[in-house]
Amino acid sequence: MNVPSESALAPARPPRGPEDLRARVLDSALRAFAERGFHGTTVPEIAAEARVGVGSIYRHFASKERLVNEVFRRAKGELRDALLLGLDPSRGAAATFRDVWARLVRFQRERGLAFRFLETQDHAPYLDEESLALERSLLAPLHAATEALRHPPAADEVPADVLIALVWGAFVGLSKAERLGYLTLDDAMYARAGEACFRAFALSAPTPAASVVAPPAPGDEQPKKPKKPKKPKKPKKPKTATQPPGAP
Repeated sequence: MNVPSESALAPARPPRGPEDLRARVLDSALRAFAERGFHGTTVPEIAAEARVGVGSIYRHFASKERLVNEVFRRAKGELRDALLLGLDPSRGAAATFRDVWARLVRFQRERGLAFRFLETQDHAPYLDEESLALERSLLAPLHAATEALRHPPAADEVPADVLIALVWGAFVGLSKAERLGYLTLDDAMYARAGEACFRAFALSAPTPAASVVAPPAPGDEQPKKPKKPKKPKKPKKPKTATQPPGAP
């Protein structure tokens, strides 16, 4: 009696098409770029991890620059949707900030490689115009929401884009410290850190410019004026005793 082999009993795999190959290449490229950076990664390394030929990659992506831009747009689009879809700034500054912060935490937890790739690499040298436009499509709504949620800004108040950079940098620093093992952060601690950022950056009253004196840059110090020599004091005349009238 012939017994069918285990492979014969297993359901046949659907044929892998171009979209499946493209997805595997993008996943492998994301992992490589996140861990080693753009310049530290070669196309043959990506091909080996994706288990495809180098030629197959170049049939879908004309160059490594085209490939990294595709990886960037996929990850950045996911981040944009995670942060902005359903966001309701009408709930006020505190509630909106907490919502965006919680969304950042969730994205970093669920899409760790994508977040690491987006936020720990310098993408400026190779991003094309399509990728830059996608970047602006995330930053512009965040900037507009920050401006709308603040009180009418004073002349010396920190601009919205500076506030966004401060908060974003704080979150990226926390994420990196956790990944490297310097910190152990659960969701509750992330929430407390978010509250600290909100109080420090979003609610602090602007310091009057007159009370802040920036130290001069090296070489910009004003030369001190030489002190004028003090004039010598004139000696006092000795007092003469006044004699009474008729005295000899």
